[in-house]
Amino acid sequence: MMVWIGVSLALVALIVFSRYSLPLGMGISALILGAFTLSPAGIGTALLHTFGDPSVLLLALVVGLIPMIGGVLEESGGIDQLVGNLRIGVRPFLALAPALLGMLPMPGGALLSAPLLERGAPNVSPDVKAAANVWFRHAFLLAYPLGTSLIASAKISGLDLYTAILYLLPAFFLVIGLGYLFLLRKAHGKACYNERFSGRELAVPLGIILAAPAIDLVLKKTLPLPYPEIGTAVGVAVSLGLGVWFAKSGWKDLAAIYRRMRPHYYAGIIFSMFFFLNVFAASGAPEKIAGLSLPPVALCVAIGFLLGLITGRIQAPISVVIPIYLTTHAAVSGPVFGVTYFAIYLGYLITPIHPCVSVSLAYFKTTMPQFLRQMAIPVGIAFLADLAVAWFVL
Repeated sequence: MMVWIGVSLALVALIVFSRYSLPLGMGISALILGAFTLSPAGIGTALLHTFGDPSVLLLALVVGLIPMIGGVLEESGGIDQLVGNLRIGVRPFLALAPALLGMLPMPGGALLSAPLLERGAPNVSPDVKAAANVWFRHAFLLAYPLGTSLIASAKISGLDLYTAILYLLPAFFLVIGLGYLFLLRKAHGKACYNERFSGRELAVPLGIILAAPAIDLVLKKTLPLPYPEIGTAVGVAVSLGLGVWFAKSGWKDLAAIYRRMRPHYYAGIIFSMFFFLNVFAASGAPEKIAGLSLPPVALCVAIGFLLGLITGRIQAPISVVIPIYLTTHAAVSGPVFGVTYFAIYLGYLITPIHPCVSVSLAYFKTTMPQFLRQMAIPVGIAFLADLAVAWFVL
């Protein structure tokens, strides 16, 4: 009985507090669950396993450095230069402008891409621009190796990052196709550019962004790394170094960027997530939940989608669903990861508590019903496709 009380209260705390701070929500949830199921020594052991694991430390370093890259590019004007030199039509502009900015996590990032869409696509209706800003800003969460939620989710699932991406590629292409059919086709006219084209201003920021995953992939495939996260850490550090060098940023600039980008918050997500997982694994909750014999499709797709909708996050739901799945299965396969992550992603994409949704609605002066009118059909089709695949792989 104590286990069930602890699990219930921990989930409530996760849902409530993660709306304000994901590290805080997961940390409080772990402590609540531990208070009902473990001794103080057991909670201490979970903490030691978290902060004593080199993989977790490296992962926290990586996830903390990634937003600094975005901050350096934003401070130097590299983001504006990149998007301003795309020189493409209004439809691909509506997709690529938010997608490129979405490749790097930045607090309030949707507010960076929204003015670009407003300026570059003035003849497109506000509800379509709001939907496109959210839809395409998050498309690369399914395929970009530096996506912090994807890095953490693959680690939790015990999968190589690039293996996880391989099984998410069908979902990625589905999202792009549905976005074109239901959003981009409603856009007409030409994108507006005020400056002359500069190949250098396009190539430099794009090269900085792509350097990290390229180095990561090469190191992982060519060197016997004791921890695969070393390759990612080196790649991200090189990318950040290039950004600082091209931007000619000083220590005062970096300090200001640090305060604005809050890399410690993103690193905290990793520590709190693995603390929660270690407490959860030691609590006896996985065995209790396994006794319920939940159908895998219900757990991974239906519950995953609902948790994404309720929490407005990806990392928190994956931290709950994957450990429960592992109580009755030896490992998470690539296809299982793909359908689970995609279901959570779809719930996360349309929830009103997702900050990118709320700020997009406010900026473009549209309403939630109008936004959902644009999003409901593509999200519904994607969910049904995910459900159909899940019946075969789960």
